[in-house]
Amino acid sequence: IIYPRPSNQCVVSRTISRPQALMTVATKLALQMICKMGGELWAVEVPIKQIMIVGIDCYHDNTSGGRSIGALVASLNQGMTRWFSRTVLQRKGQELMDGLKMALCAALKHYLKVNKQLPARIFVFRDGVGDGQLHSVVNYEITQIIDSIKSIGPDYEPRLSVIVVKKRINCRFFAYLDGKVTNPPPGTVVDTEVTRREWYDFYIVSQATRLGSVSPTHYNVVYDTNGLKPDYMQRLTYKLCHMYYNWQGIIRVPAPCQYAHKLAFLVGQSIHREPNVKLDDYLFYL
Repeated sequence: IIYPRPSNQCVVSRTISRPQALMTVATKLALQMICKMGGELWAVEVPIKQIMIVGIDCYHDNTSGGRSIGALVASLNQGMTRWFSRTVLQRKGQELMDGLKMALCAALKHYLKVNKQLPARIFVFRDGVGDGQLHSVVNYEITQIIDSIKSIGPDYEPRLSVIVVKKRINCRFFAYLDGKVTNPPPGTVVDTEVTRREWYDFYIVSQATRLGSVSPTHYNVVYDTNGLKPDYMQRLTYKLCHMYYNWQGIIRVPAPCQYAHKLAFLVGQSIHREPNVKLDDYLFYL
């Protein structure tokens, strides 16, 4: 396959100094370059049609006056293999995204341009929010999301779900298999007993680990008009953990959250300004 767009990839000399790992490194570099040029490495089957998945995360840039970098990444096709990205530079120490409305509007317009129709269902995964900020997300960010949707057109009324993703939790789960206590297998869902009655929440163990106890991820659905059964919501969330192209395996969070984290980290750590809009539909930050 010949891609018309040029790409490059930096590598540390120490990484390629080991002959036994050279083929692995070369394969990884080739995969990353294909991603940056718009290639699609793999996909998962999502039966829900006309859907857009959005991931949001923030990074605090201490080298540039302590500004916060907000990143939004949104899927553009049914296979969740093409992504639109946009960053917002915020004032010092700010976690919640002020520019969310403009970023989401741009994502919806780009989705319309690619698919000739707007998404009927939108799922927003918000990373980097603690329990103390849940009310702020509900009262502040969800309002911006709804306003963004209304600004597209008076007749446009998609179904919307907003899910808060929490990785820094103390909960650990174990499974009793073959007469011994061990880590639960990947794909384990816990949605009873240890969840809270006033929340629509669940835990997913998406990774396997050889050392220590595996860390689950806590998902809290803070707004939902999609009306999916909890089982379907959990299946969709787990499938998205397979779609991160920088790792040939399953990650702890849905792919759009990790993409948003990588983008915000790159802008805050190295670029210190908003990337060129011509890069919006490329995974240049992998």
